[in-house]
Amino acid sequence: MEPTRLRLTLDPSAEIEAAARELTARESQCCSFFSFEFNRVFDGLDLDVTVPVAYVAVLDGLVAHTNVAATEDPVA
Repeated sequence: MEPTRLRLTLDPSAEIEAAARELTARESQCCSFFSFEFNRVFDGLDLDVTVPVAYVAVLDGLVAHTNVAATEDPVA
């Protein structure tokens, strides 16, 4: 994966997709340097997030945030 791109594989449910599309639309209004692309795959929904080279640190922050969220206990 390139340093300017992040791929997240989401649950393919309609609820998750709708929420992700709403969130990315709001994020695009706020931070126009983000580019979002959704693609259906066999076992989920891929969300590709790309940024220009100048914003790699912002994308790295998003990666760190997703890593923390992935390790948290959802029932805590």
